[in-house]
Amino acid sequence: MASWWDRHGVPRLIRCACSQGQIMKARSKLVPLATGDVLELGCGGGINMEFYAPDRVTGLSGLDPSPELLAMSRAAAQARDIDADIRGGVGEAMPFDSGRFDTVVTTFTLCSVADQAAVLAEIRRVLKPGGTALFLEHGGAPDAGVARWQRRIEPLWKRIGGNCHLTRPIADAYAAAGFAVDRHGAHYMPKTPRPFGWIEYGTARLAG
Repeated sequence: MASWWDRHGVPRLIRCACSQGQIMKARSKLVPLATGDVLELGCGGGINMEFYAPDRVTGLSGLDPSPELLAMSRAAAQARDIDADIRGGVGEAMPFDSGRFDTVVTTFTLCSVADQAAVLAEIRRVLKPGGTALFLEHGGAPDAGVARWQRRIEPLWKRIGGNCHLTRPIADAYAAAGFAVDRHGAHYMPKTPRPFGWIEYGTARLAG
């Protein structure tokens, strides 16, 4: 059974931490690239709703395991008059047909899933041939000293931050899963402690 912190504290922590100014700036550049029938994996909180381009998106679905974050996401969609199919579930077993979506969006999601490789395989499954995954994630830093601190902090941070990992690869993980990756950018966020501040963003395409 989830603790009070997992059910109530973590959703609010995620909503606050993932809507900081620098993160919102990065979202504003990436999320509008979504086109066609779109799935947002880890949609809880509804933070990306304001960035979807109505003239580019023909359908929007969302998936998240947190009831509290799902409620926030549904409220955000309703506030913007977006007809979104938002469901509870996990990325390792998505309740969607194979080859359905043109775009899958993940923003600060792959850090906390139980099995990153399984989630990437599911993203491949639900994308149409030639489909695109858009990613904006934090992960393992390239500098040895920072990476060492990430490894030290991670065991405690996972308990505080809803299974949030600091050391996971992002673009390289997409490439290992068979995607052609275009790294739009990778850097440390300003005014953020470096073990928490490395982000990567870009597109990952399926051959087709």
